[in-house]
Amino acid sequence: MKIRNLLQLLFGILTFIPGIYYLRANKLGSGGSFSSRYCYSVWMRHIYFLDNKKINLHNKTIAELGPGDSIGVGIMGLLLGAKHYYAFDTVEFANVERNLKIFDNLVLLIKSKTSIPDEDEFPRMQPRLEQYDFPNNFYSDKFLEQVLSNERINKIRYSIKNQNKHDSMITYITPNKKRKININKKIDFIFSQATLEHVDDLISIYRDFKDWLSPDGVMSHSIDFKSHGYAKSWDGHWSFSNFRWFLIRGRRPYLINRQPLSVHLNLHERFNFLINIKKLINMQPTLNKTQYNSHIILSDIDKKTSGVFIQSQHN
Repeated sequence: MKIRNLLQLLFGILTFIPGIYYLRANKLGSGGSFSSRYCYSVWMRHIYFLDNKKINLHNKTIAELGPGDSIGVGIMGLLLGAKHYYAFDTVEFANVERNLKIFDNLVLLIKSKTSIPDEDEFPRMQPRLEQYDFPNNFYSDKFLEQVLSNERINKIRYSIKNQNKHDSMITYITPNKKRKININKKIDFIFSQATLEHVDDLISIYRDFKDWLSPDGVMSHSIDFKSHGYAKSWDGHWSFSNFRWFLIRGRRPYLINRQPLSVHLNLHERFNFLINIKKLINMQPTLNKTQYNSHIILSDIDKKTSGVFIQSQHN
């Protein structure tokens, strides 16, 4: 067995020791949204596909699944008019000092109406756009003047420093803090960026989406089905035996769930979500039909779909 494979197995086994993984995760972070420009680009890409004549997020409630190293994408939503932001994560990677730095940078990026950072800057980010100009159709000068008032900016800054207080615009929820998830208001926009591939209990999370989403609300998810480096090829994780995958994963509260496109499409149908946008990212399969784990059910489309961007709402 190659050294890389041995190291993967060794680290997975080590995480069975209580506390080992959480210590490492809190120290190293998730490898995600450290960059303000990254957060800016993620929010704008999700907004790009909304029909602004039908969907208005001004003064609405938004929620993000798996914000990662910062809540910068949610801060973007607040700066651009949302009234409250829920952040759901497995481990609280984000910290106040980092979020405040990203916040200050985001204010400058929005005020200068910066173009959306494209694939030259973030080559792996999905979805790709046809054009990367600032979305003036969504955010007019008059609107920006209103939402970027000193009063609102100060209130958002206060909320970053005082998450979860009764007068904060930010609620940050993590299971390891034993905080009960209690959504006391419907959410108008639920979004995630490369997160749903890390959720084991997809049935429960889609059920939550159904309960949380307002009648006219929208969900927007970018999902990455690739191996995330745990296999040499993009689809190699679908060849690993269940036991090998069990050892690689260990006790980590997230890794990747190895669930393909068809699982998400079936859950949309099961919970009666209507898909408005579906953008598939295709790659050539590297496995032959005998190499796939027989316990993972994959359609022909699944085998060549390395990612998807889906926007949907209640049917």
